[in-house]
Amino acid sequence: MRLFLSFLLMIGTSGHVFSQSSDESSIRQIYNEELARGKSYQMLEYLTTHIGARLSGSPGAAAAVEWGRHELDNFADSVFLQPVMVPHWVRGQKEVGRVINSKKRGVVEMNVCALGMSVGTGPAGVTGSIVEVKSFDELKQLGEKNVKGKIVFFNRPMDPTKFNTFEAYGGAVEQRALGPSEAAKYGAVGVIVRSMGLNQEDYPHTGGLRYTPNIAKLPAIAISTKHADLLSKILKDEKDIQFYFETHCETLPDAPSFNVVAELVGSEFPNEIIVVGGHLDSWDLAQGAHDDGAGCVQSMEVLRLFKMIGYKPKRTIRVVLFMNEENGLRGGLEYARQAELKKEKHIAALESDDGGFTPRGFTMTASEAVRSKIKGWKPLLEPYGLYDFSHEGGGADIGPLQAQGVPIIGFLPDSQRYFDYHHTQEDTIDKVSKRELELGAASMASLIYLIDKYGL
Repeated sequence: MRLFLSFLLMIGTSGHVFSQSSDESSIRQIYNEELARGKSYQMLEYLTTHIGARLSGSPGAAAAVEWGRHELDNFADSVFLQPVMVPHWVRGQKEVGRVINSKKRGVVEMNVCALGMSVGTGPAGVTGSIVEVKSFDELKQLGEKNVKGKIVFFNRPMDPTKFNTFEAYGGAVEQRALGPSEAAKYGAVGVIVRSMGLNQEDYPHTGGLRYTPNIAKLPAIAISTKHADLLSKILKDEKDIQFYFETHCETLPDAPSFNVVAELVGSEFPNEIIVVGGHLDSWDLAQGAHDDGAGCVQSMEVLRLFKMIGYKPKRTIRVVLFMNEENGLRGGLEYARQAELKKEKHIAALESDDGGFTPRGFTMTASEAVRSKIKGWKPLLEPYGLYDFSHEGGGADIGPLQAQGVPIIGFLPDSQRYFDYHHTQEDTIDKVSKRELELGAASMASLIYLIDKYGL
């Protein structure tokens, strides 16, 4: 009877075999090491406070590459830099945005910032009447007759009823990404976009836009959610108000940069690669602590943790600090291109790019067999709060590997606070909980351990 019970303990809920007692012990070691002697917060503190903002092409991004290479050299078998050319957009002097002729309020200053990759207005700025819309269909119905020569104000909020805040973000972000080109089709002269945040906030959220080829490039700004609501209220009271905004951003020629790549070489199957990573670049308004300094240091910790507990992986564990996720995805695309050229065999890719909050589980874009196998490890991971394995998804940087048949996995933390800080001046180290960050690093290391030991 005892032998039979022991056999049952080796079987996952989906029928996949694992060594329950041995794996429990190894995962416990990983968590003990990270929670007692972890270096993830220490690394993040240096990255955010000594280097700070790391927009692609900037001196901060270059400094972060050197920092990443130096840190990883302490606990990797090898570290190398993978060259990649990246966009080089600069914000310039601080933006200005204001209502200039309200009969009831006079001049009303608004908190705004340029959207990433926007053209600038230059010192003359842009002045115009405002047309407020909440969708592209509404804009189309207004047509050129009602839009030409005006500033389009996209004011569709993120849906607060969505429990998954990334779903709420996905329901609103097209107005930021594509709104300027949509407005240009009807002769607008500029664009204001409500910030992608759920709360009433004074500070604006930046983020990238994508101009459509052969359509005029309009200058575009984000406005804080609090001032978006105020602007909407003023418009309801006074239809003929004028708005002025001034930006000095510009796009310079592409700049040279690098992905930072580090490895622990596999002892049995060195040609089978498991990638874990985050993106090293950040927007320029703040330190990029949650987006995505947290994901970078959690990925780096995977290698350090394996070294510290004496685990020698069967397969090659590769950490990649990707460059240029925010405004081009050049790092992820180049990594996948090089992997295909070299005919590398990647058996899995895991990315952390949803913030350094309390772990909840993992998302997966993979075959049903792979999903089933990972879900079979749930009894080993659930004691550490990892219970949610139900959603599709992975990460933007590892997404290009999917075309090569690589299972894509995303670290899934609690999402409720992420969009309070996303792409804003508030994304700073003081918003990161040391313990939550460490739990995430240990969670990722535990899943990588299981993938390495049993394969997919």
